[in-house]
Amino acid sequence: MDNQRHNNHGELIRVRFAPSPTGHLHIGNARTALFNWLFARKNNGSFILRIEDTDFDRVKKEYEDNILKDLKWLELNWDEGPDCGGNYGPYRQSERINIYKEYANKLLSEGKAYKCFCPEEELEKKRKESLSKGLPPRYDGKCRYLSGEDIISYEKQGIKPSIRFEVESVLPFNKLKAHDGLIEFEDMVRGKMTFKGSDIGDFVILRSDGVSAYNFAAVVDDALMKITHVIRGEDHLSNTPRQILLNQAMGFDIPCFAHLSMILGYDKTLLSKRHGATSVKELKEEGYLPEAVVNYLLLLGWSSENGREIMPMFDAIKNFSLERVSKSPAVFDIKKLRWMNSSYIKNKDITELTELASPFLAKKCISIEGIDKNWLCKIVDAVRDNIQTLSDIDKYTGIFFDELPVPSPPLKGVEWEGEADEVLKLFKEKIEKEENIAEDVADKIIRSIKEKTGLKGKKLMMPIRVAITGKTEGPELKKIVAILGKERVIKRINLIQEFYKHLL
Repeated sequence: MDNQRHNNHGELIRVRFAPSPTGHLHIGNARTALFNWLFARKNNGSFILRIEDTDFDRVKKEYEDNILKDLKWLELNWDEGPDCGGNYGPYRQSERINIYKEYANKLLSEGKAYKCFCPEEELEKKRKESLSKGLPPRYDGKCRYLSGEDIISYEKQGIKPSIRFEVESVLPFNKLKAHDGLIEFEDMVRGKMTFKGSDIGDFVILRSDGVSAYNFAAVVDDALMKITHVIRGEDHLSNTPRQILLNQAMGFDIPCFAHLSMILGYDKTLLSKRHGATSVKELKEEGYLPEAVVNYLLLLGWSSENGREIMPMFDAIKNFSLERVSKSPAVFDIKKLRWMNSSYIKNKDITELTELASPFLAKKCISIEGIDKNWLCKIVDAVRDNIQTLSDIDKYTGIFFDELPVPSPPLKGVEWEGEADEVLKLFKEKIEKEENIAEDVADKIIRSIKEKTGLKGKKLMMPIRVAITGKTEGPELKKIVAILGKERVIKRINLIQEFYKHLL
């Protein structure tokens, strides 16, 4: 069961999300952050943000800034991190270089690691040879038994060594007893996992430039930051046995592990640009609401006991459990995300929704400067049922700002002689008799025309809609009429009647 405040060692639950700022926050990483955050909040634990920024050739400060912004947009607030500090900082790996060196030197002094002078070209050649033979590309231990004289000789030549962890210092291989060479752990999602120690060669923990390798830095950081549970993507599964060995060698408690399934596209291939937006930044720019994105990410590999899909954050925290995380790959379906987003748009506070929608109107050159906010709220409220993302909003709001909505070329399906002409005449006559056109008044007028003409459906509604909007679909007519007002509605009807009089 994961609904507990402490781990097996009696420590308060602490989880971490550790992105590398080499790009924008990917949907898969956002899902990982969410599951960590939910696990911490469910169990009254701590959620730590750690920045793994030692890939100096690819890391950019702007990416780190954007990751923090995206996490805040998703409302995944952290308890400790690079911007707010904490008791176990610093929280950027680039600021922890000396810590890694200290622990690497400790392993050296204990005989659990050694200096390796093998050139990269030689290592790459051996790696390819192993792969060509169908063997795991494990290091052959060439530098494990170098003499002190050999080491001094290499160093005098100016060759900077990397530091390798000696796997056999923790896991001695016994060919007669195969189980002695197994690394086993209980994954909280995938169950019992077993790896052959014989497949793992002595691996680098500190590169020749003095920068820590990923596995070593992660283990040191997790231990010193007292991380109790490591929840991450299954692409890290192969790193786990190495990290377990390092924990054992340094005398650290081994955290609990949970590896989340991959996220695939609709065609069951790895998620990529061809499947639509793949970063939180892109989803934000396309007009998705953060609560809809979080709700959808929750369903990528997790399900509630009762099959409920629309789930606000409070309920997500209450219901979340790693026991209900699936081992199978999750499929990212942009259509379902759009549907879910439309549901949140329909139920959003109209004042807040209008504020969120305003930048998208401005992007489409629809000026809202100086416009009465109450009137703008009515427009957004009228179209909210027609849109799935905020970027869709300009498709329907233009009818309230444009003064010449006459369609060109003439729209098919509308016969302007006979019935359509009669509908418009009656509609205009009745509108002219009213002082103010509220929704209920517009509705009453349309119903009276229906009773008088016997027309219904498209034959009744389409002429009116096309006359006042220039479109064949959109928000409810009564809402459009009420927002436009008496004068503009009459003006538009006159305009289209004149247009088709000359056309016919």
